[in-house]
Amino acid sequence: MTTVPGFDLVQTFQIERFNVRGRLVRLHDTIGDLCARHDYPPLVAARIGEAAALTAVLASSLKYDGMFSLQIQGDGPLSMILIDLGSDGAMRGYARFDADGVNMLEDADTAPDTAHLLGAGHMAFTVDQGADMERYQGVTALTGGSLAGAAHEYFRQSEQLPTEITLFNATATDGAISSGALMIQKMPDHGGNRGRNDNEGDPERRQADDNDWRGAVMKLRSMTSEEFLSPELSPETLAYRLYHEDGVRAFEAKALFQRCRCSREKVIATLKSFPRDEIIDETGTVLVVCEFCKRDYRFDGPALDDIYRPAEGDEPS
Repeated sequence: MTTVPGFDLVQTFQIERFNVRGRLVRLHDTIGDLCARHDYPPLVAARIGEAAALTAVLASSLKYDGMFSLQIQGDGPLSMILIDLGSDGAMRGYARFDADGVNMLEDADTAPDTAHLLGAGHMAFTVDQGADMERYQGVTALTGGSLAGAAHEYFRQSEQLPTEITLFNATATDGAISSGALMIQKMPDHGGNRGRNDNEGDPERRQADDNDWRGAVMKLRSMTSEEFLSPELSPETLAYRLYHEDGVRAFEAKALFQRCRCSREKVIATLKSFPRDEIIDETGTVLVVCEFCKRDYRFDGPALDDIYRPAEGDEPS
């Protein structure tokens, strides 16, 4: 796979006049790597791309040291998508789907949307910073007919910062998928800048602030997938095209990439929590397949003897 410049990153930028913070995600190689060992139909692979871009843009708005997870579950043919993103930029993910149901949608006369694929269900965001920190989770229903619509509903219900998100997706003639996300948030004012959120006592200021926000949203919505995912345009150029009249400042981009966290050591630790006779097959061996990367971990009799050998001083189980 050829690396595409300006992709597989998250770019943060500031719209100075509106006091709005923006985040831009574009993925290419990462999506290919996420799907490489899975036989996903095009419809499923495209939704994985959108979910990965949404995960990255949401995670980039948080300060955390650990893992951000986005899990989508529904009663449609595409029943589950799970994307993990570490604070180091490493991403992994997989999906579960009913092949016959997805094929029926692919053969339909009209292009199926996300609502038909996922059906009714929910979207959950989880931040896990380790055993010593409390986990944070937010849950919202799958509404609005799209993943972006569900995210909008979450921000509306949780009364967080005013937020607008658009997702982008494109499939090349060779089947390669590019995906992206563009998010803006109206930030609270701490330095007297216009765009403040604490102006309820000043109707004129509040109206001007609302007009500024609506203008920023309208500009975001004017962006097309063709333009946003064009390899000819850098992330900084995209931000400048949208908001150059309002003063835009780009910060250092952060790289994103696919990497699974599974390992033989982690699998062994999991096996030890089960009695040996409950997990072996008829040949006396154990095969564990990672859902994320499809890597096989096979343990034969001697390997299992080593795993289940009592430590010195322990009673045999």
